[in-house]
Amino acid sequence: QFSLMPVRGKDRIDENARQSWFSHQSETAKPYYYSVYLADHDVVAEMTPTERAAVMRFTFPESVESGVVIDAFDRGSQVKVLDDRTVAGYTTRNSGGVPANFRNYFVIRFDKPIESYRIFDGGQEIEGDAVTGKHALAAVYFTTRRGERVTARVASSFISEEQAVRNLETELGTDDFETVKAKAQARWDEVLGRIEVAGGMEEQYRTFYSCLYRATLFPRKFYEIDAAGKPVHYSPYNGEVLPGYMYTDTGFWDTFRSLFPLLNLVYPSVNAEIQAGLANTYKESGFLPEWASPGHRGCMVGNNSASVVSDAILKGITPQEDIATLYEAMLAGRDKVHPQVSSTGRLGHEYYNTLGYVPYNVGINENVARTLEYAYDDWCIAQVAAKLGKTEDAAMLEKASQNWRNVFDPETRLMRGRNEDGTFQSPFSPYKWGDAFTEGNAW
Repeated sequence: QFSLMPVRGKDRIDENARQSWFSHQSETAKPYYYSVYLADHDVVAEMTPTERAAVMRFTFPESVESGVVIDAFDRGSQVKVLDDRTVAGYTTRNSGGVPANFRNYFVIRFDKPIESYRIFDGGQEIEGDAVTGKHALAAVYFTTRRGERVTARVASSFISEEQAVRNLETELGTDDFETVKAKAQARWDEVLGRIEVAGGMEEQYRTFYSCLYRATLFPRKFYEIDAAGKPVHYSPYNGEVLPGYMYTDTGFWDTFRSLFPLLNLVYPSVNAEIQAGLANTYKESGFLPEWASPGHRGCMVGNNSASVVSDAILKGITPQEDIATLYEAMLAGRDKVHPQVSSTGRLGHEYYNTLGYVPYNVGINENVARTLEYAYDDWCIAQVAAKLGKTEDAAMLEKASQNWRNVFDPETRLMRGRNEDGTFQSPFSPYKWGDAFTEGNAW
């Protein structure tokens, strides 16, 4: 995370000082273009993206104090002015799930020479042209005519500053703002145009394509293209830069039954890359992710990576060279849990694989949900085992997929927590659930 904020005034540095009132009536928000009028600075700010870069355009008033504040945020960052048009740096601002060497590098090139600049570490101004500290920040300034546009070409990389420059030069090239905007619109037209709807009203079309737009925002590409034109990625699992694909910022809880079947049907080439990235995740961490952001994160329950991986294999989406690795990964995930992230792998696997359920009274929350999820995931893996001709595995997994029966209470006809000794956990009501139905008791 890092930010650019156009300002008017050399005292507009920190978040509170540089903020601006704006109205949604003076705002345009599209997948390929954003624009807003910042009333406190009398500046129009615009942005249009590529995959790893963007062009920002700021229309300034007449002023000798027109500027852009570049904030690399706190928790460790760097900003440096390289020349009279270029600023670079990195940010480490994150919410967890990354190795200690995680950095988001960035480079910014202006089309107008920088006349002056100020460098800060937090609230303290620093002499020189660079700062590496807790909270690096720079403000660059220009003299502008009224209505003059200053363009900033911005790119980032999780690999290196050199890769950020490569992303900038490869994805933006010499294209001006309007060209980048047109290409971005064409790309979104291609993505959303995969499905054509007819027969409805305009408002229904808006709803449909707004939902499809949101469905295609995640997972994010976490790979970049190296000098040889090959995919390469920073691994959020071991901190190394490695060849191949990587996607992140998604959880499989619920998306296994909604988003990923959609990707297989409508965007199969994208999910082929995602599956290759999942194989890399297993190679680099020993686990398939359940919630990646960007590394393993603790969120939700179940082993739904098995469903996501199985569906892609069964539909012929997965690259052939990754099938064996992903099958191995699904089997391995049945017998272990991540040592730091309990939602990755199978928490309670030792009970599930011996008793056929995760008990209520062993200190594992959502034990019924986990049992039901694991049983479904075993069924998914069983279908892949059968497809691959692994008959013994398929039989074992099919049997395990019936474990949902072990938490079904025939008396209440509900799924209920079961203790390690096989008894169902006592209900929290003074009445038995059966009584509530047979005797007409109401809650």
